[in-house]
Amino acid sequence: MEQPQQFSNNRITALFGIQYPIIQAGMIWASGWRLASAVSNAGGLGLLGAGSMYPDVLREHIQKTKAATTKPFGVNIPLLYPNIDQLIDLIIEEDVKIVFTSAGNPATWTPKLKAQGITVVHVVSSSKFAKKAALAGCDAVVAEGFEAGGHNGREETTSFVLIPAVRNAVQIPVIAAGGIATGQQMLAAIVLGADAVQVGTRFVASEEASSHPAFKQALISSQEGDTQLSLKKLVPVRLLKNAFFQQVQEAEARGASEAELKELLGRARAKKGMFEGDLDAGELEIGQVSALVKEILPANEIIRNLIKEFRTAVDTRYD
Repeated sequence: MEQPQQFSNNRITALFGIQYPIIQAGMIWASGWRLASAVSNAGGLGLLGAGSMYPDVLREHIQKTKAATTKPFGVNIPLLYPNIDQLIDLIIEEDVKIVFTSAGNPATWTPKLKAQGITVVHVVSSSKFAKKAALAGCDAVVAEGFEAGGHNGREETTSFVLIPAVRNAVQIPVIAAGGIATGQQMLAAIVLGADAVQVGTRFVASEEASSHPAFKQALISSQEGDTQLSLKKLVPVRLLKNAFFQQVQEAEARGASEAELKELLGRARAKKGMFEGDLDAGELEIGQVSALVKEILPANEIIRNLIKEFRTAVDTRYD
């Protein structure tokens, strides 16, 4: 497929063999085979979110993605996953060509993946971690700012600060993430030094996302200030405010220990909220940019809108 002029020399489109420098984030309970294949078919890079998948479920989603698209796609793996060795072996067995890793030390698994000819990208929240990812042999990094949904960096560095800091720190391609849902924001990230963008929240509000319809409606109904970083004593996570969020806030305000917070979080809290649609007791992970997302659209239309808005922003001139 012919490259648009703006992206003909783009390092990320060349690295992945895709049309547009747009990556769909591998989000838990949202990024299944339907979403990943739809994004890849539309010219971006679709990612399966392995964080919410047992090995046999991930294998099924990989095989279904292959059946639904001939375009490149990848898998996002949180390195803190308890069965990480099984997932790595499965990905190699299934001949996945692109892997995004997060929440862990990239030096642990990147050499094994690279030895199999797999392109490896690691998600970072600081220029320090970006340097470590580059030294580990990663092909690119995702610089994820404080605005992002889900698990977040403790540094609380916003995207406008993080993107140029990471760009100055490493020579490998930089993918910007956190607070990006429009073509104007995509252009801003590229101007700041990013080679591409990773988009999460906007794709949760897609027809193909496996998230519960009630969660999607809550997302598009949210306003500025309706999300907040929480659970900092465990792993910081940005949540949409609800009854569970208030319980966490009250526990943290009285100085609850890590053990108490783990007990409050319990098991399958994220599944309860994002996949099963319990908007009161569930954990609702979403980014700040949800305040700008006002409709649920097919993934290919989201891609088209991003590119149209990007081109309009590029062509805009100010006297």
